[in-house]
Amino acid sequence: MSSSSEDIVEAAEAQIEAAQSVWGARMAIVAVASALFMQSIDSTALSTALPTLAQAFGTNPIHLKLCLTAYIMALAMFVPASGWAADRFGARRVFMTAMAVFLLGSVLCALSRSLGELVAARVLQGAGGAMMTPVGRIIVVGSHPRERLVQAMMWLTTPAMVGPILGPPLSGFILSVATWPWIFYINVPVGLLGMAAVLRFVPRQRQPHPGRFDGFGFLLAATAICAMMIGAESIGVGLLPLWAQIAAWIVAVASAWAYLRHAKKRERPVLDLKLLRVRTLRVNQTGGSLLRMTLGATPFLLPLLLQAGLGWSPLKAGLVTMSSAAGSLSARFGSQALLHRYGFRTMLIATSLMGGLVIMAPGFFRASTPMAVIVGLLALGGFLRSNHLTSASSLAFADIPNRQVSQASSLTSVVQQMAQAFGITVAGLMLHVSQQVTGPHGVAALSPDNFILPFGVIGLAAMLATLAYLPLPATAGANLHGREGTRGRR
Repeated sequence: MSSSSEDIVEAAEAQIEAAQSVWGARMAIVAVASALFMQSIDSTALSTALPTLAQAFGTNPIHLKLCLTAYIMALAMFVPASGWAADRFGARRVFMTAMAVFLLGSVLCALSRSLGELVAARVLQGAGGAMMTPVGRIIVVGSHPRERLVQAMMWLTTPAMVGPILGPPLSGFILSVATWPWIFYINVPVGLLGMAAVLRFVPRQRQPHPGRFDGFGFLLAATAICAMMIGAESIGVGLLPLWAQIAAWIVAVASAWAYLRHAKKRERPVLDLKLLRVRTLRVNQTGGSLLRMTLGATPFLLPLLLQAGLGWSPLKAGLVTMSSAAGSLSARFGSQALLHRYGFRTMLIATSLMGGLVIMAPGFFRASTPMAVIVGLLALGGFLRSNHLTSASSLAFADIPNRQVSQASSLTSVVQQMAQAFGITVAGLMLHVSQQVTGPHGVAALSPDNFILPFGVIGLAAMLATLAYLPLPATAGANLHGREGTRGRR
């Protein structure tokens, strides 16, 4: 065979190998995203089913908020261990284990016959869910070159955009044709298919041995996170007596201070705050968190506004709010082109300002507002929020070395969970304040005017993210487009 023929064969083999590599990486994203979609749907579907569960258990629906907070607490507690576990045992193995734990928790939720049993099962679900998101991000970042990371993150963040919108109408449909345990049973076939896809398409990824697990740091970080969330949830709403609120904040501050001192002495702490020296990651933790508050606040506020404020049926409200999901999905096909055209800094600033204004808009929805205006604004809000979070999530890892991706993913996931929980807290507090000012109390007495303040505050928080992005250089994240860019360290 001539040398020219050999060159042609080698070139063809290289093209086939490259195509297979790209196909495998894309299927890995699909496998990971399917699991995250199941997790996102489950969390939002439960909120719609709380009245049914209250009737089944013979308890006050307010008490069933424990099911939601227990899950968030478990997420916050176990996420810091995810990075170490992924490096120690392999990201694919940990992800598979997390899915199995989540599915076991789902089955136990369906079999629960008391509030205590359901809360305990939700904690087990949260332990599995805590590993799924950060380890899934590790898999995606590790299987894609940096020039394709933006597109990969675009698809990976889709479940977080769509899940909170599809969860309530799906829950309503299930409750109309079956009993409440099927809200949890439906996770089983989806999860098993996801596990099969992970085994088939996700490659093994191993990092150097991460060393001994920082158990004491994990305990301090988990205590600080949980105490902070308990303290924040109880502000102004009478959830806990004043002395308990003060005690929670004292424990939170003391544990956080102790962790900071401990982390300085550890070479590899469970949450490596030294990574915040990387500018692009630090910007994501500040500006991105302000936008992520809307991911918690909006799905909480919007159903209340449409159903309690405007008197819509749950089905009508669920179908209309799906326009936000349509806006998010449309952004999947334009984010990368917009980033290439305008760059990360311009995209983040523009989507912060415009997104904040659109987030405020539902506070002014009234019975006379044309349906086309409501649907259009919700779709635009989903489009802007999706573009922002895709850009911020990609930029966070632009300057992180591969050996530190797992640590950065753990830190990012903890901050994201706290930001979304804090968004719900702020929205609920502002709604409570608005009710106190206008007079009527209780969800049944909510009027559209009560929602001006909470939507306004959340929208303003989104706009404040601009302050985090203004100092970024115009070349920030240029290496994600395959071009040489300045590094993000100061």
